[in-house]
Amino acid sequence: MIVLVLGDQLHPDHGPVADADRVAMVEARGFARRHAYHPHKLTLVFAAMRHFRDRLREAGVTVDYYECETFAEGMDDHFEQYPGDELVVMEPPSHGATHRLTELVAERGGSLDVVENELFVSSRALWDREFGDKEPPYRHEDFYRVVRRETGYLMQDGDPVGGEWNYDDENQEFPGSGYESPEPPRFEPDAITEEVWEWASSLSGSYDTEPKGPEWADPEPFFWPVTREEALDALDAFVDSRLAEFGPYQDAMLAEEWSLNHALLSGALNVGLLHPAEVVERVIEGAKEQADTPLNSVEGFVRQVIGWREFMRHVYREGMPNLADANQLDADHDLPELYWSGETDMACLSDVVDGVRERGYSHHIERLMILSNFALIYGAEPAQLNEWFHAGYVDAYHWVTTPNVVEMGSFGQGVFATKPYASSANYVNRMSDYCSGCEYYHTKDSGEGACPFNSLYWDFLDRNEEQLRSNHRMGLVYSHLDNKQGEELDAIRERAAEVREMAENGEL
Repeated sequence: MIVLVLGDQLHPDHGPVADADRVAMVEARGFARRHAYHPHKLTLVFAAMRHFRDRLREAGVTVDYYECETFAEGMDDHFEQYPGDELVVMEPPSHGATHRLTELVAERGGSLDVVENELFVSSRALWDREFGDKEPPYRHEDFYRVVRRETGYLMQDGDPVGGEWNYDDENQEFPGSGYESPEPPRFEPDAITEEVWEWASSLSGSYDTEPKGPEWADPEPFFWPVTREEALDALDAFVDSRLAEFGPYQDAMLAEEWSLNHALLSGALNVGLLHPAEVVERVIEGAKEQADTPLNSVEGFVRQVIGWREFMRHVYREGMPNLADANQLDADHDLPELYWSGETDMACLSDVVDGVRERGYSHHIERLMILSNFALIYGAEPAQLNEWFHAGYVDAYHWVTTPNVVEMGSFGQGVFATKPYASSANYVNRMSDYCSGCEYYHTKDSGEGACPFNSLYWDFLDRNEEQLRSNHRMGLVYSHLDNKQGEELDAIRERAAEVREMAENGEL
């Protein structure tokens, strides 16, 4: 039996590849033109695949590596060489992928054994056991505690280390605009990676569907880890130099500090170069070795990896296929062009979008409270926002962007989000240094120069009042909206309409 290794399953020690004598891999170039993918993302995926191929061959494994236009053509080549072959593959996490793979193999006279994906900490059986009889919305905190108990991470005698499950209240500090974080690791591309990078950077003009091609990006030289050794080095660099201050400043945003103390491991995790268990265990052990590492930093990181990331995988499966097109607030505006160009006088949006255009990355608060928040209160269609995230980020896959963007960021369905994550400029001003240098006034709700976040926020509450006022988590904000009636609310509505027109015309 041959092991079929997909491009997001590149760990040598987990799944059927760990004991494989023969492996098949398909590098399907047509994938690159399905969306307006960032060149950094394409380089990460294909360079990591080629390095993994060579790693296996050096270990004595026979690898049939098919470079072709489509995955179907790769299967044609394989079954022409091995008629009636039996393949085994780990279940891909994206909806519909298992069915499509099974069809492709069966149509060519082969058979496919789909086994559980071992590149996650929590299994489908665990989810079904704990939540299978529950109706949404599912609670992340409940799931997180189940996984903590199941794995024993940060547990002592059945209780959470430190006495609390969650130290998020200690992880919302702002370090000040003069703060300097350690330099993130950067990895010099070798000949294999350089070849992929040159190809990925040359795709401008060859994208085959509307509305965007890859020329929207403005990439700096590629630097992400593409081998297991590089990924492990990146993990060590995080533990050694950034873990201690990761916690308190993880929600902060600084214009001159794109990485702050974040781990920058999500790309390596999502292609399988790292396993979430080894990442968490390295962090926990590293914290023990460095006595000054605060518990809130360790717990905050563990919660992101074995809590939120795993939770996204399960709620995606539960919510699909409806989640992909969910839009319970009936948002129908096109995503503004500024998401592709970065051309706006809003300092926060401009900086974060430019970071995506340059590196295919921004951290989780920038994704939620700048990019998703603006699209939400603007009224952008969630599927368009999801498409942008899916194309733009090095760590983006449908299984992880869809629940994060459509559900949490856009309040799309209610599979786990119990309120919309909508905010005015107050949050941006409190957690960033953007507002002090912005051409818009974060203290103004209406009139010339008023921050678009403010007018759009109040307008969002106003136009969605019928659906949201009864939400028990929205009572306080609607009491504030009640104080903005008559001429004040009319002025806010007028400013919100003006903001949308400016965004549509590229003048925001």
